Amino acid sequence: MKELNQDLKTKEFKSVYLLYGTESYLKRQFKHRFKEAIIPSDDTMNYSYYEGKKVSIPEVIELCNTMPFFAERRFVILENSGLFSAAGADLATFVQNLPESIVLMFIEHEVDKRCKLYKAIKDKGHVEELSAQDPAMMKRWIVSLLKKEGKQITISTTDYLLSYAGVEMELLKHELDKLISYIGKREEITKQDIDTVCVKQIQNHIFEMVEAVANQNHNKALSLYHDLLLLREAPLRILSLLTRQYRILIQVKDLVRTNTSRPDIAKHVGVPSYFIGKYIEQCNKYPMHQLKHKLYSSAELEEAIKIGNIKDQMAVEMFIVGKLRQN
Repeated sequence: MKELNQDLKTKEFKSVYLLYGTESYLKRQFKHRFKEAIIPSDDTMNYSYYEGKKVSIPEVIELCNTMPFFAERRFVILENSGLFSAAGADLATFVQNLPESIVLMFIEHEVDKRCKLYKAIKDKGHVEELSAQDPAMMKRWIVSLLKKEGKQITISTTDYLLSYAGVEMELLKHELDKLISYIGKREEITKQDIDTVCVKQIQNHIFEMVEAVANQNHNKALSLYHDLLLLREAPLRILSLLTRQYRILIQVKDLVRTNTSRPDIAKHVGVPSYFIGKYIEQCNKYPMHQLKHKLYSSAELEEAIKIGNIKDQMAVEMFIVGKLRQN
């Protein structure tokens, strides 16, 4: 992100940017910061925003070729366009020769790095992946936000917050706002405050359920499941997330066996690096054949649900306690 921040500081902008990745908070922050830096707040003529896959490429090209209206630059954003495939080939050719008066920005969740548009932007502008941030950055960000509000948090409590509420910055910002309001004039946020007002993310429930199964704690696994049902999570969604967890554990176990480094394991399976140790500990509690059995059971139960042979809620209960019954 250094280059993005440097461009904003110097106001020397490239003609085209691509921001992509899973971290919606960062993408939105940079989108607003670039707009404020490029376009005056009262300028409605030189800013255009397109969202979705129905964007007209000829219209975008014509707009980019139009001189700004009594301004130095025109700023155009395309978000979730789906153009980072064969569909964006025509725009890729245009990106190679953008007018000096345009700043064109693409914001996507995921992209195909093999496509012509991605390669053209990388060659002529700047590409930035904005995904889950490293532990040090997340902790600095949390401390910085709290400091602005005159609040404090210890390192251990920061770690607890991240493990409790997840690492998605959008959700964390919401939880921090709640904590700030809750503690009132008190300065320091505690673990008890987090337990009282924060919402535990569903993925943490899933992790704990799989952990309970590994530890043969039948009652805890089902209790966590029923908590999710009370939160109106659909049984099929819970089954899908449990299956995803077991699939990640299979990948982690296989990568550990080949002596892959922890950072590389985290990158490969899409887990924040500061949580990978917990995943390694969890996968070590399962033999590989039991992890694979969970995937087979999931597929069988999902099919049984869809053809009406079993109710979805009962199917997930069977999936959760399956290992326990084998023992």
